[in-house]
Amino acid sequence: MMHPNKKRLRRSMMFLNCQKPGLIKDPYIYKPDSIMLDLEDAVAENQKDAARYSLYHALQEIDYRGVERVVRINGLDTPHWKEDIRVCVAGGADTIRIAKTETAQDVKTVEEHVLAAEKEFGRPEGSTLLMAALESCKGVLNALEVCQSSDRLIGIALSGGDYTKDLQTTITGTGVELMGARQHMIMAARAAGVQCWDTVFTNLDDMEGFENETRMIKMMGFDGKSLVNPRQIAIVHKVFTPSEKEIIFAEKVVREIDDKKAKGIGVFTVDGKMIDIAFYDGAKRTLAMAKAAGVYKGDL
Repeated sequence: MMHPNKKRLRRSMMFLNCQKPGLIKDPYIYKPDSIMLDLEDAVAENQKDAARYSLYHALQEIDYRGVERVVRINGLDTPHWKEDIRVCVAGGADTIRIAKTETAQDVKTVEEHVLAAEKEFGRPEGSTLLMAALESCKGVLNALEVCQSSDRLIGIALSGGDYTKDLQTTITGTGVELMGARQHMIMAARAAGVQCWDTVFTNLDDMEGFENETRMIKMMGFDGKSLVNPRQIAIVHKVFTPSEKEIIFAEKVVREIDDKKAKGIGVFTVDGKMIDIAFYDGAKRTLAMAKAAGVYKGDL
């Protein structure tokens, strides 16, 4: 059975440091689709236990008002990840983000420990979802096998900083250095039927650059973006939510094709444009996304 939350709307995924109670107590007020509670890079090596403790209590006690709770665990090359998984599952996290994923085996290893923790803490088997961050050339090249590794896996995310370091370049702001990884990852995700998220944009003084990058990754086919600041949420939601014009056109496409197909007619025109059956899935997807975002109340 497909997990009901596997395909939910994930336009925005905002990073929050688990060590800082002020950050994790009420981030739902900014209305991101997902929050990413971070046990990895944001937390100092000697503070991992304290961060886990605060994560567990946050998951247990705070009502995040429908915002998905993703936890980024420490890498499999550290001594921390096993205990991270136990705390995530015991606390009832929705999804675990696996840092530095390179192979399908990495995902399977995490999955085994998640299953053991679900049994240990009496959680329903299969209730904890997984996502994989690809942060190296090897990880990106193995994107398809990672995407096909587990029924729990909801998708993959690019981690641009680590990836460009491995590539022996830097983030330039032009997007050139990330183009290959982005294209490859989105193809792998679509081939496997999972979601795909873009990397963070860290320059908070350049909101125009951020919006341009968000529009570009939307054109490429991404489902959303990882974020570092609440100010970025509104822009991502604006770009990733269908406009009224797009919704009206999608409705017309669906109605026209349904109507003509029933009459045995194979050529369709909408607003003077020739369209064919290939447009149908895209139009349906536009309406489903608009409905999930709360901007479409129609019956299609």
